[in-house]
Amino acid sequence: MIPNDDTFMATTYEAAIFPSKTYNMDITNGRIRGYTDNVASMKQAIFKILNTERFEYAAYSNNYGVETTELLGMPISYVLPEIKRIISEALTWDSRIDSVDNFDFEVDMGKVHCTFTVHTIYGDIDAEKAVEI
Repeated sequence: MIPNDDTFMATTYEAAIFPSKTYNMDITNGRIRGYTDNVASMKQAIFKILNTERFEYAAYSNNYGVETTELLGMPISYVLPEIKRIISEALTWDSRIDSVDNFDFEVDMGKVHCTFTVHTIYGDIDAEKAVEI
């Protein structure tokens, strides 16, 4: 049933930023230990996004993760700007992340090690990602 008055259409809505409290992943020991919030949970979210290949897991939306497998066998002149684009797109999909910049690349024997700064609503976070090419 469709409302027939103009009050429904005149209502304004605001986008909500959800709380960042989540389970604390102990990556080293492969365990969940308590909860984390704010900057620590943001670091964890960045880690998860950068280590999840997009479209690989049905549990995640098609907007979640990175697409690095397409870079295998490509020339460095193509790979470096693509890594920058891929990382930026993957991270800024999260509404708590404003931008990603200060990219620095090191190329070594079929691997690109990339460091960069993620600007979040909780502050700036230095992050890194290694990509096989």
